[in-house]
Order: sequence, then C-alpha cells, then structure tokens
Amino acid sequence: MDAELIAVGTEMLLGDIVNTNAAYLARGLSQIGVTSHYQQVVGDNPQRLDEAISVAEARSEMIILMGGLGPTKDDLTKQVLAAHLGLKLAEDAAHRQKLEDLAHQREHELTPNNLAQALYPEGATTLTNHVGLAVGALLSQGAHQYVLLPGPPREFTAMVDRELLPRLASSDSQVIVSRTLRFFGLGESALVTAIGPIIDAQVNPTVAPYIKDYEVTLRMTARAKSQESAKKLLDNLQEQILKVLAPYYYGAGEERTLAGTVVAKLVAKKLSITAAESLTAGLFQATLGSVPGVSAVFPGGFVTYAPEAKRQLVGVPAATIAAHGVVSAETARAMAIGAAQTLGTDYAISFTGVAGPDSLEGNPAGTVWIGLAGPSGVQASEYHLGGGRNEIRVRSVKTALMMLLHELQAD
Repeated sequence: MDAELIAVGTEMLLGDIVNTNAAYLARGLSQIGVTSHYQQVVGDNPQRLDEAISVAEARSEMIILMGGLGPTKDDLTKQVLAAHLGLKLAEDAAHRQKLEDLAHQREHELTPNNLAQALYPEGATTLTNHVGLAVGALLSQGAHQYVLLPGPPREFTAMVDRELLPRLASSDSQVIVSRTLRFFGLGESALVTAIGPIIDAQVNPTVAPYIKDYEVTLRMTARAKSQESAKKLLDNLQEQILKVLAPYYYGAGEERTLAGTVVAKLVAKKLSITAAESLTAGLFQATLGSVPGVSAVFPGGFVTYAPEAKRQLVGVPAATIAAHGVVSAETARAMAIGAAQTLGTDYAISFTGVAGPDSLEGNPAGTVWIGLAGPSGVQASEYHLGGGRNEIRVRSVKTALMMLLHELQAD
C-alpha cells in the first residue's frame, strides 16, 4: 500500500513551524511496509484542502490528513473530508465524555466549538487521542483509505504509535521485517547512483536511503508469510547491495555506530589503539570513549596541536616538520609511530591538517592527513574534506575509523 501525507496548516507555509509530523509518520509507515511517495502541505483553506485530497486520490491508496482537528474556526479538516466524501459527521461518545469531564474539572462551559473535537466522519473507526482532545479517524471508501490525525506533535505521535500503526500492521496477514544497512565514505547521490538498478527494480523488499551525520543508511523492508521468508528476502537483497557497496559498508542495525563497530573488532581481536590528534583536538579519542567497554582496548592518547607538542609528546623529529611541514604525510606517519611506541599499542591513528577557516603552509581548509600505524607497517593518506571547521573534524574522525576498520578486516 502507498500513502500520501497531507499536512494542514497555514503556519507551515509561512515558516512559523516545521512539519516534523510528516518525517515522523513516514519513518513509522516505512517500518510496517507502507510506502510514501508524495507529501503535501496545504493552508487552512477548505477549497485548497479539497483539491489536495483530489490530487492525492488520483495517485495514492491511503490519504493521511495531519492537523486541523481542533476547536478553532480554521480547524476544518474533518469537515472538508466529510463533505468531499458525501458523509455526515457523527459524535464519538467517549470523546464527548472526555470533553465534558474536562470542562467540569476546570469549571468551564462546554461550547459547541469544543464539542466539535468529538466529531468524526460517519462510518469511520475512531482513533483515541490519549494525550489530547480531538478524536482521530480511519475510514475506507471505495479504493481509498483516509486517516485523520491531530496536528500538535505530542498528540500526533501518541496517536500514530498507539492507534494508527498497530491497526495498519494488524490488518495485513503478512509479517513485515526491516533491516538497516550503514555506510560511510560515499555520498547519498553517489550511493543511490551505484545501486540505481536495484532501487528501480524494487517491489518486495523495498529499499529507502537517507543520510545523517555524514553517513548513508539503507532501510530494507520485506513482506512475507513468515519471519524466516522475510529474512531470506532481505538476505538476498543485502547480498546484491554489498556486491556494489562493500567497501563503504560497516554494519547492520538501527543502533549500530562506526565507532562501536571498530571497538568491537578491536576487543574481539584483543588489539589496542591510541591516537595523536592535531586538527581533531581529541575528538577521535572522545568518540572512542563514547563506546562502552572501550577501556579494554584504549589506554589513552595524545592531543598534539602545536608542533612542539608533537615533538614532546610523541617524538616527532623537529627535522621532519622543518623539512616537510606540519601538514604532510611524513608528519602524520611520525605522529602515528610515536604514539604507538609511547603507549605500546598495536595500532595508532594520527591526524594533522587544516580545519580552517584559514589555510596553513599553503594548504587550504579541509586538507587532512591521517596516519595509521599497525602490525603491517605505517601509512598516511591525504583527504580533502568539505564543510566548516567542525564538519571537517567530524568527517576526519569517521574517515579514520573506516580506515582502521578496513585494516582490521584485512588481518
């Protein structure tokens, strides 16, 4: 089934609020195998809302209307939908009682506009509002399903999680299984292009990419009659994807992180790691430190921001810096070797470069050298990373983690 999301509210068109509801619901729908190809935002205008519903009906099976269920004059979503479908509005007794109880508690008069929050299109299944007052609804008519959801995020998320998604999931006799694959080192557009034929051919399972924190995630979702059958579908799709993207893949799972994956590998192999950081100023070590159990493999490290610190803390020869500069392969290699020797670790990562915004030694911002010393020797790789100062630092750390992961996988 495919769904179209229509957010109702002039305030979103004016930029006064951000439409976070659509993103939240789209994620939830994808987890139960409901695709969402289109989204609309329409103001509090009956004619334009009616037109938006007609547009959605021409291309989508399920139309989900978000917002406009409250007591004010511009809350007209349920009225417009009912008129569009030729239905009257009915009153939900439980929600009316809730309104009456609240009015009594607050010693307020229950006005007709407040009572409107208990109305829903006749023939619909009501969706309980667990934290607010406006009733939601789920309605089937002809080839379409229609959903009414409140706009305030607190009410919206509760109704989505406790009412809508469980009903949609239970209405399908098939099981739905999702799996998340995580990648780093390739941009979203390049990744999507690389697996374009797979995405174009998707039916079941489906695959959806999204980017966050400089990583690309692929969410695969399969429908089948059993968990085992769905898992086999996902296994086959994952195999196809990794034939193309294996160099950028670091693991599966919603909670998986690149740092956690690297630390787990080090622990499993009983290998230790340290670091000497210049432009990243300790961010690599802080990232490792966020992983529980890292103390088993990480005794500590060095922040060697100034040339003198590189010499004093990890023994980089002054002649190396004088001859090649701070931003160089030679300095990166010397930093990694010195850090590993000083703490006696199996591996050491080093960072030197230009975080910006100014250039250094003729090198523009984003020039980064990462050194890696290990049992197989020492190497240094140059990168040119885009973004602001902190973006360059974060991307440098993730690049180094991926570099180390490849080294550990090769052993």
